[in-house]
Amino acid sequence: MYISVIGAANSDQETARLAEEVGKLIAEKGAVLVCGGLGGVMTAVSKGAREAGGVTVGILPGTNRTEANPHLTIALATGLGYARNALVVQAGDAVIAVGGEFGTLSEIGFALQFGKPVIGLNTWELNRKGLKDSIVAVKSPKEAVEKAFQLAGAKPARSPKG
Repeated sequence: MYISVIGAANSDQETARLAEEVGKLIAEKGAVLVCGGLGGVMTAVSKGAREAGGVTVGILPGTNRTEANPHLTIALATGLGYARNALVVQAGDAVIAVGGEFGTLSEIGFALQFGKPVIGLNTWELNRKGLKDSIVAVKSPKEAVEKAFQLAGAKPARSPKG
């Protein structure tokens, strides 16, 4: 199982604490963590996962792997800028959004377009007529990870054609 975690490159202490706990729980359940590989939520979630013995993959926007946070097992430099957001969410079986800014919102949009379950912890809310339950709101890191595993396991595999 691969779980993508998305969130802002700059985060406050509480958001970082939540992200670190999410990373720890993902690793303890034996999943691979995928993130954008930089700072803020990405650093915190990677730190939590690595400290729990997990595998962490960062999909970087630039061309230089040395820009990656120090808690990654694998850093993939794409040179794609924000377009890499699509890769971050496509790599996961489920997506957990922790906090976030507009980059996170774009990743949420990609995830929903790709049919990926999105679990939100203190993140964006979407409200549009006809659009229901697009982000599953949760109140704790434990609930976020449990819901991600539940929804990822319930989703049929998608063909490469989308």
